[in-house]
Amino acid sequence: MKNSKSNKELIIQIRNGNRVAFYNIYERYCKRLYGFVLRYIKVEADAEEIVQEVFVKIWQARNKLDAYSSFESFLFTIAYNTTIDLLRKRVNERKYLENLVALQQIQEAPDILDEIHFKELDDKLKKLLDELTPRQKEIFQLSREEGFSHEEIAVKLGISVNTVKKHMANTLSFLKSHFDYGLIISGLFADLFLS
Repeated sequence: MKNSKSNKELIIQIRNGNRVAFYNIYERYCKRLYGFVLRYIKVEADAEEIVQEVFVKIWQARNKLDAYSSFESFLFTIAYNTTIDLLRKRVNERKYLENLVALQQIQEAPDILDEIHFKELDDKLKKLLDELTPRQKEIFQLSREEGFSHEEIAVKLGISVNTVKKHMANTLSFLKSHFDYGLIISGLFADLFLS
């Protein structure tokens, strides 16, 4: 049975060493994180290894987790940095040459997850969310910030799953149309929040 606790509740429990809460967070994000990593690493076994490493890092740093900031942002930032680290280590390995050509733009970026730039994008997202209807904003936040599924949101708000899906589709379309995809970081930010 799927856990219906919010990320905030689970993070508080994880900080206290609760392994069941950690497993629930793992189950909530492992497939999505795997897909995210695989887009960059292109090797399934390595993507699986990176996902495991990310969650080991999360567990090891559990007492530093902040329940009131975006866990998804933290999680995907660690995953991206771990992916880039692995690619750099394998620069001289023959089987990675083709991947490195495809990833040349990413490798040339001086600091893809520069905190100031990320904060600017995050601020822009918050401003755009304020332009949504209260219902659209609520549904988006439950989905992207709390990790709820469409079905869980429908039950929580007493509306149909189709209504949730329609609100999400309209919201994502609106948000995507207001981001500059010319920058790689915007693309990564979009992967994290707008996909």
